[in-house]
Amino acid sequence: MKVIAAVDIMGGSVVRLVNGDPSNKTVYSRDPVETTKKWEAAGADMLHIVDLDAAFSIGSNAELVENMTAAVKIPVQVAGGIRSPEKAEEMLSKAWRVVLGTMAYSDPEAVRKLAKKSPGRIVVSIDQVDGKVMVKGWKESTGMKVADAISQFSAMGIDEFLLTSIERDGTLQGPDVGTLAEAAKSTRIIASGGIASMEDIVKVRSAGCSSVILGKAMYDGKVSIERVKALA
Repeated sequence: MKVIAAVDIMGGSVVRLVNGDPSNKTVYSRDPVETTKKWEAAGADMLHIVDLDAAFSIGSNAELVENMTAAVKIPVQVAGGIRSPEKAEEMLSKAWRVVLGTMAYSDPEAVRKLAKKSPGRIVVSIDQVDGKVMVKGWKESTGMKVADAISQFSAMGIDEFLLTSIERDGTLQGPDVGTLAEAAKSTRIIASGGIASMEDIVKVRSAGCSSVILGKAMYDGKVSIERVKALA
């Protein structure tokens, strides 16, 4: 199981939100580039950089994200506000992978084309509440079930999904193990949301997930990349 360090950017700073709420945030650093270097040095297998301003359509940290990606040697996947094939192509020229959320559900044919052109470099995000997929900064429901999303995009060549439990994200309440385990039966799953302890890491690994994203628990010192890697 790979260990992925999350670096969420808002207003040029590294932040963590609770339940994806921009009004409920904690600022952890004013220097995102140094933060990416820190997690690389700690042994992260990959970085997950999210432009929250772009995700909420209130701005862009594109230049900063590019600088962060260029500052490290480990693979980087980028997410947040990538809502056109052109934007996806642009980000693929700067990072190893892109994570598509809103665009995947509004224009699935574009996902099929991107997956064919850049195999293994497109991840579809499944952000769920009560088993239903949410989009547009977690504000709108697609009405689609998690299993249906996996089935649809797997048929298009997507072989890994980022599965986030919105209600647990940033809460340190523990991962939604049941949803993760069910999804991991049919595809590779990157687990996100609710990780609070080393015990949670064991649960995610036992659920069969291919990777785990560390966010608030890592920033608050409840888990360390070094210890998680030893378990993973």
